[in-house]
Amino acid sequence: MPEISGGFELRDPLFLLAGLLAPLLFLLAARSVGAVRYSSVAPLGAAPRSWRVRLAHLPALLLAACVLVLAVALAGPRTGDATSVVEREGIAIAMVVDRSSSMQARDFVRGDASVSRLDAVKRVFDDFVSRPGRSGDLIGLVAFARYADGVCPLTTDRGNLLAILDQVETATQRSEDGTAIGDGLALAVERLRGQQALSKVAILLSDGVDNAGVISPLQAAELAASHGVRVYTIGAGRTGYAPFPVQTRGGRTVLQRAYVEMDERTLQRIAASSGGRYFEAGDAEALAEVIDEIDRLERSEITEVRYLEYRHHHVVLVASALGLLGVSVLLSASWLRRLP
Repeated sequence: MPEISGGFELRDPLFLLAGLLAPLLFLLAARSVGAVRYSSVAPLGAAPRSWRVRLAHLPALLLAACVLVLAVALAGPRTGDATSVVEREGIAIAMVVDRSSSMQARDFVRGDASVSRLDAVKRVFDDFVSRPGRSGDLIGLVAFARYADGVCPLTTDRGNLLAILDQVETATQRSEDGTAIGDGLALAVERLRGQQALSKVAILLSDGVDNAGVISPLQAAELAASHGVRVYTIGAGRTGYAPFPVQTRGGRTVLQRAYVEMDERTLQRIAASSGGRYFEAGDAEALAEVIDEIDRLERSEITEVRYLEYRHHHVVLVASALGLLGVSVLLSASWLRRLP
């Protein structure tokens, strides 16, 4: 891991020119020493000089030093902490999740309780993202119903990614409901294509049939293949009847069976055309197969630059300048007071 050391430097060195005022200020302050006229000062020539006489110009000297210190403070002295360029192995992954209303189907089981398809997906993706072996991967999230939305860019920040994933909900309004598989995958490819990683992967999960959007699933698959993006598709659930939560007039939530259709053929063709693989996920356990497959992918190096951070020292210098000014004023008004 190569490191670049940061040393002492000045942010705006031109402010040092203000230090040229220090000698001028010293001369002006030193010339203002008071005097008393005598007919002859010859008898005083042999008298020993006191410390007050010797230090008569000390306040002027302190004022000049104050100006010099302030000039250095204005120049912005700072020390840079060492910056590093970290080379890590990883792959770029875009998770593409169907959030259409059919993902509310409660035919997935976790423990002894039934959960919605979307909740099961969240749990499995959470485990996947949190794996220690994924710490070097760039992972992003695209969610789609009638419209595709890049809800999280490619990032190594696991905390924010998982927080955003937890907030993804199924579409509840008819105006936003639908299944735009092509648009969702195309947006993921757009996020991945600019990455330098040798391995670029999209994990596309859907439980329905493409019925919205402007890009067809196969067009999006061709786009993925042209940019070297391998697509793993997952069919969540099966075609047939599945239990759905329904609210009764009394406010209770009950499960009612409804018919759900899934286009496995299209998902298979998307995976095949991009060099990926199709997984049938009738339960949450099948989703783990995708993780195992991705773990076997070739890893590439990702370079991350940690930017140089500075410790600024101007506060200490300003405090020192104020101290010099205070001592100068105090001496001028007391022990080294001059005659007018």
